[in-house]
Amino acid sequence: MTTLSPAVEDYLKAIYEIQSEGDQDRVSTSALADCLGVARASVTGMLKKLNAMDPKLVNYIRYRGVQLTPAGEKIALEVLRHHRLIELYLSEALGYSWDEVHQEADNLEHVISEDLEDRIATLLGHPQVDPHGAPIPDRDGNISRREEVQLTQLGIHQPAHISRVSDHDPAMLRYLQELGLTLNAQIEVTEKAPFSGPLHIRLIGTEIVHALGRQVADYIFVTLGSTGRKKS
Repeated sequence: MTTLSPAVEDYLKAIYEIQSEGDQDRVSTSALADCLGVARASVTGMLKKLNAMDPKLVNYIRYRGVQLTPAGEKIALEVLRHHRLIELYLSEALGYSWDEVHQEADNLEHVISEDLEDRIATLLGHPQVDPHGAPIPDRDGNISRREEVQLTQLGIHQPAHISRVSDHDPAMLRYLQELGLTLNAQIEVTEKAPFSGPLHIRLIGTEIVHALGRQVADYIFVTLGSTGRKKS
């Protein structure tokens, strides 16, 4: 991978993740600032820098947002591969919980060698997803796409299972763990309150129903149908 600063890699990874989760062509500076926890002026300065690099890593147009170039996307996917493999290694080999691995992976993703990356992947059996259900890019930068929707888009009484959860808020992950709303949990929406009110989520096979606010539900992605496995 081209030698770049951790800050540059963080920006490229964040742009890719926002593009992927929002299914949008361009990412706004405000969305990027919120994701990275930095001032909008700092975001604008960095995007101008990335736009001027050779090879060019982003296409940035003022007031219209930013998108990755093929060169920028390649780097973002490699950083994501490091991050998600580290998360899974921490979870599988060292017993970290799913709310603990994100920050540790953020710290390590910029420094591991390609050899260590390969050894981790081999040890884990070349996994497809990380502890939060996000796909892990392969060595060539290919990443699998699944038919999944945000929980807020799921129809009433439409059976589905949780396939992915955003990993950016440890407190939210701990909350979902307590509710049993973890990967592969089989669920249905029994009610959607009007005026942006909560969704009522039932764990299939039980009488347990939880009320989730729309903001939390937007961070949960589901795939229609059953996993064929019981919820752990």
